Amino acid sequence: MTEVDDLLLAAKELDAADPLAGYRDRFLEAGGVRSYLDGNSLGRPLKSTAEHLQQFVREQWGGRLIRGWDEQWLELPGLIGDALGAAALGAAPGQCIVADSTTVLLYKLARAAVAARPGRSEIVLDADNFPTDRYVMEGIARECGLTLRWVAADYNGGVTPDAVAAAVGPRTALAVFSHVAYRSGFLADAAAITQTVHDAGGLVLWDLCHSVGAVPAQLDAWDVDYAVGCSYKYLNGGPGAPAWAYVAQRHHEDFVQPIQGWLGSADPFGMAQGFEPAAGIRRLVSGTPPVLGMIAMQDMIGLISEAGIEAVRAKSVALTEYALSAVDALLAPLGVTVASPRDASRRGSHITIDHPSFKAVTAALWEQGIIPDYRNPEGIRLGLSPLSTPFEETLIGVEAIRVELSRQGRNPGS
Repeated sequence: MTEVDDLLLAAKELDAADPLAGYRDRFLEAGGVRSYLDGNSLGRPLKSTAEHLQQFVREQWGGRLIRGWDEQWLELPGLIGDALGAAALGAAPGQCIVADSTTVLLYKLARAAVAARPGRSEIVLDADNFPTDRYVMEGIARECGLTLRWVAADYNGGVTPDAVAAAVGPRTALAVFSHVAYRSGFLADAAAITQTVHDAGGLVLWDLCHSVGAVPAQLDAWDVDYAVGCSYKYLNGGPGAPAWAYVAQRHHEDFVQPIQGWLGSADPFGMAQGFEPAAGIRRLVSGTPPVLGMIAMQDMIGLISEAGIEAVRAKSVALTEYALSAVDALLAPLGVTVASPRDASRRGSHITIDHPSFKAVTAALWEQGIIPDYRNPEGIRLGLSPLSTPFEETLIGVEAIRVELSRQGRNPGS
């Protein structure tokens, strides 16, 4: 038997023993796609979502018209936020809400945080954080006359408590980090880092875009101040789906809303002169809730709750472990290196592999119905969504990378 045969046999055995295998049938298939390994960028839609969107247009939007706002729509951001908090974030009710985009919510939370730490002059973040996080903090630093203090992170790792401890101090107003690094997949020790920043008197804002729905969080237990995340990756909310935010209960009363909108006011329909913030998490809202964009979120949050986030995490670990074994067997001999942690306890639900030819390889793979994604400088990310990705589909993708990389090696001008 060849190495591929051995890996295929292992994949079939893992799929047969997978307690979450039945959930795969709840997702829509994409015609012509043989292996979808980009769920960490855009999750597959659920079959129920297609039905619920049509039903909403016919019965709620079409049937109830503007009455829908009074009947439920205005309450959806908080209801869905609470459901997400319970299913995946370890957050008690009243602390999570759906609104805006990740970028806008990052801005709101960070501006509120630095306002809550007057006299402190620094925002701490890592140089390998997602560009949006870095760009938003650069803008806030410029607006508020603050200094950015950068934390170095290993290329195939991420931010550690020791590195944070060396960067924070009496000038730290806010520290901003990603729970799972977008490129390497490194899973940060959120509890220890949060404590480190708090010991220095600063506040912490966590970006959970690449972890929510695949890696459990315990925001309350970790004593997190603020958190934000998108909903189109492992929450399968669809392209442009709204983001969500978490603000710990203890910060609600001193939360200064930097984008004051009518639905974040105490009495939106009072139309009063002057802004008075709403009580609790609703003060974070600015404008009209993105109702259509929240329907798919509801479906996936319900599925995660049904499966259990710990079971989802166990499948995620098993998938990435299997993917690493396939990469070591099939791709390492071709010069491919792993740019993600090998320790599963420090790894999210995607792995990054590097090779100088991967930009061209990725383009060729897409034409064949093999869909990973490419990230500079020379990485392919294998994003493995636990509820929709089988082990055999993972192998199909890795084997296709091997075939295409070998072909390009034989024909360097192709």
